[in-house]
Amino acid sequence: MRVYLDYNATTPVDSAVVEAMVPCFSQNFGNAGSIHSEGQRARAAVDAARESVAALLGAKASEIVFTSGGTEADNLAIFGTVSGVGAKSGDGAGDQKRPRHVITTAIEHHAVLHTCEELERRGLDITYVRVGSSGVVDPDDIRRALRPETVLITVMHANNELGTIQPIEEIARIAKEADVYLHCDAVQSAGKIRVDVNQMGVDFLSISGHKIYGPKGVGALYVRSGAELERQFRGGHAERDRRPGTENVPGIVGLGKAAELARELLAEDAARIGALRDRLEKETLEKIPGVRVNGDPRRRVPNTASLTFSGAGGEALLIALDLQGVACSTGAACSSGSVEPSHVLMAIGLSADEARSTLRLSVGRPTIAEEIDSASRVLRAAVERLRALSPRPVSAVSA
Repeated sequence: MRVYLDYNATTPVDSAVVEAMVPCFSQNFGNAGSIHSEGQRARAAVDAARESVAALLGAKASEIVFTSGGTEADNLAIFGTVSGVGAKSGDGAGDQKRPRHVITTAIEHHAVLHTCEELERRGLDITYVRVGSSGVVDPDDIRRALRPETVLITVMHANNELGTIQPIEEIARIAKEADVYLHCDAVQSAGKIRVDVNQMGVDFLSISGHKIYGPKGVGALYVRSGAELERQFRGGHAERDRRPGTENVPGIVGLGKAAELARELLAEDAARIGALRDRLEKETLEKIPGVRVNGDPRRRVPNTASLTFSGAGGEALLIALDLQGVACSTGAACSSGSVEPSHVLMAIGLSADEARSTLRLSVGRPTIAEEIDSASRVLRAAVERLRALSPRPVSAVSA
């Protein structure tokens, strides 16, 4: 039995999503920017998908901008906001002269962190707010980081490695009081827990299709009505002048269908998947000594478990599990192959050795109980084998 436990990295495309996309490749193949009948049919399909994505997020259809995925959505929100707010100075220099400051956290996805690092190279100041061992940022730390020149706060909704949920509503109140824009990367929360942009109080919010059983290569950015956002590409007037280029109609239709399914199945998925994740953790903690759950176990999305196995290297464990039919990860998929320990795990206080002895196990809609039980048995055997080869006893590594 092959068991896939890496749904935070990507998900299989739901069969209903495939069915919705297929006609867009051969029958409804028109360019959504064309005025003839074929183009208008494609435009209608894009508009319907926009409504579905908006419904998932509690937004208006006019506030949804389609992108190539969560990374582009993050980049557009951050660069576009900094550029847009910078243009308010009216001195003709915009980006060059006005001092600006951005606040983020130390546990963001690299789509945000690397974008902020690029802003630093361009001369902006960035504050990376730390988190405690819970993996949850303290809103008061965000408040303390504010400056008169702060233009943007960007904080993820759910962490991709820990699953921990951040207090976005409290942070939004702080941002509103300071008249500062708030961007939220919701790639790992949309479709797993309720995401309502109005209740959350965010100005921008990013999602990705392939995290919610949709296709790869498509995502969306919510842009609150009236928010300043300068486009980062030139070449056309698509997406209300925010993201030029011919629309990816099949991908957009797939994202729309995936969003529709996510909204319909949200409560059912959360309950069933949460029970399976808890079953996996319970079996692991009861039958394997020296295991720790990372992050706040109560404040997290229902599908994610970050487990540190003292005395068993994560990369070796990952390979051993894969050979025995279990797919998981040591952290973010985009960091696979990196010899550096996870920046998220280091940020919550783990040592480099502990971070390298950690696995991320994420459950999904197709997962069944038999797979969880099979994975638990394989995991136990693999840990025991690796520990037997380890030069250090388990007790020598903090658990």
